[in-house]
Amino acid sequence: MKCTIIGGGIIGLSSAYFLRQAGWEVTVIDRTDIQNNCSYGNAGYVCPSHFIPLAAPGIITQGLQWLLNSRSPFYIQPRFDWGLADWGVKFMRKANAEHVADSAIPLRNIALLSQKLYEEWAASPRFQFGYDHRGLIEYVQTESSADHARHTVEKALELGLQAEYLEYDAAQALEPELELLIKGAIRFGCDAHLYPNQLMHNLLSVLQEDGVNIRSEENFIGIERQGRRISEVITDRDSYHTDLLVVASGSWSREVGKIVGLSIPLVGGRGYSITLEDSPYRLNYPSILHEGKVAITPLDDRHIRFGGTMEITGTNVPPKRTRIEGLLNSVKRFIPEWDIPVPSMEKVWYGYRPCSADGLPYIDRVSKWDNCIVATGHSMLGISLGAGTGKLVEELADEKPTSMPLDPFKLNRF
Repeated sequence: MKCTIIGGGIIGLSSAYFLRQAGWEVTVIDRTDIQNNCSYGNAGYVCPSHFIPLAAPGIITQGLQWLLNSRSPFYIQPRFDWGLADWGVKFMRKANAEHVADSAIPLRNIALLSQKLYEEWAASPRFQFGYDHRGLIEYVQTESSADHARHTVEKALELGLQAEYLEYDAAQALEPELELLIKGAIRFGCDAHLYPNQLMHNLLSVLQEDGVNIRSEENFIGIERQGRRISEVITDRDSYHTDLLVVASGSWSREVGKIVGLSIPLVGGRGYSITLEDSPYRLNYPSILHEGKVAITPLDDRHIRFGGTMEITGTNVPPKRTRIEGLLNSVKRFIPEWDIPVPSMEKVWYGYRPCSADGLPYIDRVSKWDNCIVATGHSMLGISLGAGTGKLVEELADEKPTSMPLDPFKLNRF
């Protein structure tokens, strides 16, 4: 049986891995060289703690307050785009407390599944990607954020996750070499992190060793069909007979979906990061600066990464230096002794996160076709949910009972 996967990010490659392990002949097609997509430049968190979806109460109000600030953590570029308008309406309808409550268990479950699979990979001699289960710290600066953090801890404990709220002294003690300008912190013992670049290169190498056909810098342009089945995948360079098509195209999934006749409510949310080598800046724990919406990850003994911002903009819009200035200003507000210079733009990574219209991914065998699966829309959680999503795709493909209920991730849920 032959499977064709459109997309070479963590979702596509994880799906390829589990499908190949199950005996499928797999071809992965990607429009890029698969060396620098959104799966490379993120914070690398494997985080069951992130059970609150992007579409949550207050995000619309906060976004409007930030709309005219080019250095703000969240920005939507006003433009005429029917897909963006449709996404925005759906997003606003889902940004409520009921949706947050309904999302917690499925987000927890897929994150825990993914974490278990990463741990299995990390235990294998075939994989080395800096997997480290030391936890994650989320620092807060204001009393209102501290109240929200305490509520988050209560919910995490209800979900069976390891979490605790730390008052100032206990939080400061985690980083004794630094003076932190904070009120307190959440310590999520349930979380882990990894080095995304190493994971992606490692996974590509393993797939090639296992005989997966990797087709980079190749554009998917069409299909041939036989009744309700997709029989051929056509690119600008070749065509491929297929028994199964998996759409795992990240932020380009809406465009890919149109070629297949699917409507996928999704926009690209651009994020930025900078990675410093042999830096004087050191942290003991991966950390989130809550009010600044900044993630800081000590990737290994030599590299530290600063990442953040959510910029809903066109994929042809040049990156903005002000986004990095805002990110580093936020770091300075939490860690005053750090004076991190703004790097030149060629040293800045940026990529487009595939944001669904409610903050939950789409993982579904679609009704239009008998042999098509969609796996996309993971927003900022692509790495975190990557291995688990790949396993779920394989289970759908082989028509097995899935490791968890997938109704919350259906494509037609709106």
